[in-house]
Amino acid sequence: MSTPPTRDRRAVPGALDPKAELSEFLRLRRAALKPHDVGLPELGRQRRVPGLRREELAQLAGVSVAYYTRLEQGNAGNVSAEVLDAVARALRLSDAEHEHLLRLAHARPGRKKKRGGCPATLRPALGTLLDSLDVPAYVLDGRTDILGWNRLAAALLHDFGALPPHRRNFARLVFLDPSVRERYTDWEAKAAETARALRAYAGYCADDPELPGLIGELSMHSEEFRQLWAAHEVRDLSHGTKTFRHPLVGELTLSYETLRLPDDPGQSLFLYHAEPGSPSAEALRLLGSWGQDATAVVRG
Repeated sequence: MSTPPTRDRRAVPGALDPKAELSEFLRLRRAALKPHDVGLPELGRQRRVPGLRREELAQLAGVSVAYYTRLEQGNAGNVSAEVLDAVARALRLSDAEHEHLLRLAHARPGRKKKRGGCPATLRPALGTLLDSLDVPAYVLDGRTDILGWNRLAAALLHDFGALPPHRRNFARLVFLDPSVRERYTDWEAKAAETARALRAYAGYCADDPELPGLIGELSMHSEEFRQLWAAHEVRDLSHGTKTFRHPLVGELTLSYETLRLPDDPGQSLFLYHAEPGSPSAEALRLLGSWGQDATAVVRG
């Protein structure tokens, strides 16, 4: 198992502004709703704004228009959880979006974060666990920095150890590395998933000093990332299937699970496995048997 040595990435001054993030998130979610989505009449006339008007959303949430307007302008103040819950219901937010709203509304620049909220280092015991697994596995923090991985993960996706420690970031690989882009048969879905996970992370670690630098780099070099980031969509990573295109073993479809670490919920363990007896299982076996040769192909 490989783990990055002490970081040498230079911290980028500044932080995302929770007030601006809250304002844009609410505005975009309100714009995505149509009157018929929430049982309101269209009234048969031209609407000047996309989606619901502020007064319509305030009515659905049971708050005054002035109060909701202040909230949408990012002035959360001491807004109660009950009001935020009502707004979330009115906006038809998913569980992940609801949690994101709570984090944005209660965020304060410079406020000390609870342990596990922001990036941390990998526990040695977890590194030992990664080494013992016979399936591809790696650990990311909320910013998608790659904290640790095993040999099969490197053979399947990328030779993470060949990267400088401060460049080991999954979002950077997904959006900026053509070889990783080629690895996913449905790269668009993977890109959207990655951007939404970064948005969720920004909700609870907006003052991470390295996050603006990463977002700036991705925005500068990837039009796809700029569009996805501007949508302010959030989603938790959980489980599903991914199909990969590998230069040695061809196409293989793997199921994956995302496990939050109990003592550090900012970190996630990703595990990929194939259906027993399937061609994909045989492909994984071959990758494991080729060892460093497979990793060299990934690097190349």
